[in-house]
Amino acid sequence: MNPQEVRTNVVDIIADIALDEDTSNLKGDVSLRDQLDLDSMDFLDIVMELKKRHKIEVPQEDFPKLATLDSCVEYLTPKFIH
Repeated sequence: MNPQEVRTNVVDIIADIALDEDTSNLKGDVSLRDQLDLDSMDFLDIVMELKKRHKIEVPQEDFPKLATLDSCVEYLTPKFIH
């Protein structure tokens, strides 16, 4: 899966978790928590959806690597099954 496809998948998951948020104009280099009203439970839901939908395990120590959309894509691209 290429980085753009990974980005689309991540945004789809965020949109499903943060139903009231507009995810169409997310900035890649700004913290997702600064752009969206995400609490720690929402963040865990996003991690759980990655596991459920794509079989991607994100260890707790790697959670900071999912802070921005760009860092999510960079971290997750090699983990997506091709």
